[in-house]
Formats: sequence, structure tokens, C-alpha cells
Amino acid sequence: MNSRYPIVQRTLVTLITGNPLAMRPSRVTDRLLARTLGASLDRQLAAGRAPESSPLLAARAQRIVAIRSRRRLARNWENLLRAARRRHGSYYPALPISSDQIIAAEPAVRDLVRRMTAPLPVPARGVAMAGVLLTDAIGPVYSRRSPVSLAAALEAAIAQLDPALPLMRGVRVTP
Repeated sequence: MNSRYPIVQRTLVTLITGNPLAMRPSRVTDRLLARTLGASLDRQLAAGRAPESSPLLAARAQRIVAIRSRRRLARNWENLLRAARRRHGSYYPALPISSDQIIAAEPAVRDLVRRMTAPLPVPARGVAMAGVLLTDAIGPVYSRRSPVSLAAALEAAIAQLDPALPLMRGVRVTP
């Protein structure tokens, strides 16, 4: 071994709740399964399930809150805004988006993008909510008949992206 170039081994750690709170090495299989089952895990996180409640949710949460993933999601929201402006007032079956709702909610989309790209840690729930909105075919982005407006759904996601919120359940934030 050459002492000039030490070998650094990086270990990912996953936090799992239980009695007591424990940290264990993140397994490759957990990360692969979390990536494969991403849409399902994102819906669970968006619904409010605690990331630390299971190894798969913890692995998925680690992935989606990484700044690189958040920036990619923010770019997708910006692309959606551009597409809505291009398609406004016309029907384009290859991209059936609710252009009117998207354009009306532009200030909220811009706020979401700003929070997603901020270098501060944010709870996984907010990131998952923003991702689910983009992928839900019967949600307000794609369906005019959605029971919830896009602006309201975005405001809910933005509220969950507050860096002042605790990143884990049961952890109190003291000023």
C-alpha cells in the first residue's frame, strides 16, 4: 500500500427508529430496492410516513433530499412551466397538462423551485410531495378534474419544505 494515497472507505448510514434509536450501515440492497420502488415509497413519504420507520423509506429519503436530486426535480418543475406557456390555449395530446392551472400557480412553482434548490436540509416529505405532484396522472398538473387545485397542492408541499421543520419525527426543534 502506498502511504501517499490512503484508501478511504465511505460507508452510508441509515437511521432506523425503534427502542432505542439506532444507526446501521445502509445496505446496497436497501438502496437498490428503494430506487426500484421509488414511486411507491415517494407516495408513502408524501402522505407523512416517517422516513426512519423502515430501511427502504430511509434509503429513499436519503436519495431524494440530496441536493443533486432536488435540483433535478426543480428543473423538471421549470420545464413544466415552459411547456405550459408554450401549450397555453392549445391542445397537445402528447403533453396533456393543465396549462391554465400551471400558469396560474406560477408564483407557487417559483417558490417551490427556490426552496428545492436552496442548500439547506429539508424534510423528505416536502420533496416527495413535489415529486408525486409531477408524476400523478390524475393530479392537478395533468387533470382539470382533480379535487385539489395545483396552487393548494403546491402550498402544502412548500410548507413541508421549510428548513425549520424537524427532519425526523419525535425530534423537537428548540430555538
